[in-house]
Amino acid sequence: MNKAENNLLETIAKAKAGNQIAFSTLLDSFWNDVYGFQLLRTKNENDAEDITIQTFSKAFDKINTFDENYEFGTWLVAISKNLHVDLIRKRKKNILAELEAGKNSEVHKVADESPSAEDNLIIEQNLATLLGHIKKLKPHYQKVINLRYFNEMSYTEIANELNEPINNIKVKLLRAKKLLAEIITTK
Repeated sequence: MNKAENNLLETIAKAKAGNQIAFSTLLDSFWNDVYGFQLLRTKNENDAEDITIQTFSKAFDKINTFDENYEFGTWLVAISKNLHVDLIRKRKKNILAELEAGKNSEVHKVADESPSAEDNLIIEQNLATLLGHIKKLKPHYQKVINLRYFNEMSYTEIANELNEPINNIKVKLLRAKKLLAEIITTK
């Protein structure tokens, strides 16, 4: 055992006896090692410093459990590593709790998309106006508009219903929409 190791063991023994100068010496001697280790792990100066402070606090509280057969620096780094893991778990738990709370709050924040009484009245008036415009079209144009937009039938279904080729249905529908647009804009 060399002189440095001997001095370290003496300092640890004094710290175990409650000597404040010994605690201060250990803090000064190992601060950079623990802080540097945490800085590499966390990549965050604030977190590294907080964990380092917690490490020394915990180590000094448990100094009597330190076994002199092991390296003091390794013991500190092990405590530091465990504190970092605990911090990560705590943050992950908090994030998951926030996500869950966010999901629940999102459920409550969903807007009521159903139309109000006023909206229904406006829709009915607009629909009545639109139907009035559609009635100005020739009957075969009215029929394709009604089948396509009010009965929501496909081009194929309309072609089968009217017993006409699908291309004729497409042309009739285009023509009906164009005529309806002209009626609406001239109003």
